[in-house]
Amino acid sequence: MDPKTFLFMPESAYGPTNNCIGIGNVLRQRGHTVVFAAEASWAGRLEAMGFVEDLVDLSPPPAADDPAAEAAAGQFWTDFIRDTAPEFRKPTIEQLSTFVQPTWQALIDGAQYCQPQLTEIVTRQRPDVIIEDNVNCFPALLTGGVPFVRMVSCNPLEMRGPDVPPVFSGYAIDDRTDWAEFRAEYDRTHRPMWTAYDEWVQSCGAPALDDLDFIHTSDALNLYLYPEAVDYVDRRPLGATWHRLDSSVRDTDASFELPANLAGGSGALIYLSLGSLGSADVELMKRLVRILGDTPHRYIVSKGPQADEYELPDNMWGAAQVPQTRVLPLVDLVITHGGNNTTTECFHFGKPMIVLPLFWDQYDNAQRVDETGFGARLETYAFDDAELTGAVERLLADSALRRRLDGISAVVRAQSGVSRAADLLQDLVS
Repeated sequence: MDPKTFLFMPESAYGPTNNCIGIGNVLRQRGHTVVFAAEASWAGRLEAMGFVEDLVDLSPPPAADDPAAEAAAGQFWTDFIRDTAPEFRKPTIEQLSTFVQPTWQALIDGAQYCQPQLTEIVTRQRPDVIIEDNVNCFPALLTGGVPFVRMVSCNPLEMRGPDVPPVFSGYAIDDRTDWAEFRAEYDRTHRPMWTAYDEWVQSCGAPALDDLDFIHTSDALNLYLYPEAVDYVDRRPLGATWHRLDSSVRDTDASFELPANLAGGSGALIYLSLGSLGSADVELMKRLVRILGDTPHRYIVSKGPQADEYELPDNMWGAAQVPQTRVLPLVDLVITHGGNNTTTECFHFGKPMIVLPLFWDQYDNAQRVDETGFGARLETYAFDDAELTGAVERLLADSALRRRLDGISAVVRAQSGVSRAADLLQDLVS
């Protein structure tokens, strides 16, 4: 087909951005122009992969001649985790008012701040298709006069229904005891903010939002990222415009060779990653490293933004960032925060999980992995040492689970989620 221009706007987080990178790379290889209207902190990284960068600020940038402001901006997420970590110890229903609602408000503030920038970007780039992988609406993306595609790379409970647990709750699918209370608290804590946001969205020329939803469902195409083996479609069927990608694994990560201190060792090989935010909780990382350092296994550790703040024992190797899609095929088990991309990548490569959720949809992923038997959910700040080491040994010894995951992995990889997404996007303009 003739070359087209596809504009992606992912949330400024590694999961959604990496999802868009994987799909965008396929489109780029097919001869299309792929533009990223990502958040400004991604400058240089996307262009190096062959994409066009036309980036946005979600808040006022620091003055170019103000080193103190620049340092403060670089310290943002470290401070965020330090200040917010106590909230993650609360039950999910209590987090609705103390973490979830303020997070939504911060996302709304960012959308309102960058609306003029996005309008200019759409006018300047003249895309044929606009794809948003985010949880809240950016009106300029819907008013450009071209097909708008919604991408969901969070847990699909984001698409609500009466027969599935409320999103962000981490509640079991077969126990409805607390569902109504959680939904009522969500309504109480979120409705005033949602009402004001919906009014602003409409004032920008975009359609009204569905009740208590912060983003629109597309009339053209909706994509979501989740393996069929753990999906909720039997409890909450979706419309014809919805298409599931069982995985979306990018082919842009750097190569990786097992470090010498691990290559010749004994025991299983395990990957520990709490994501870019969770790993900033140094005390939690130190505790995990201490416990796992006394086991007979070997570990690859994604140390996160405070990598220099703690040391690893001899049975571990780590770096601030590791090329996750190159590491996962090598390991026997993954200890994760339950981010949606990591969860789906574990199914792609057939790896069991121990999930230590921290916030947002991580509780839902942790619960789903646990209740479907593909891993274990632990209380992130309340587990006993023996619970973690016991879960490690139990999952490593479960040969039936390994065979089951191997079969799922073969099916998921054969479906090539990134190619399927690219096909569906091309179909909109073919």
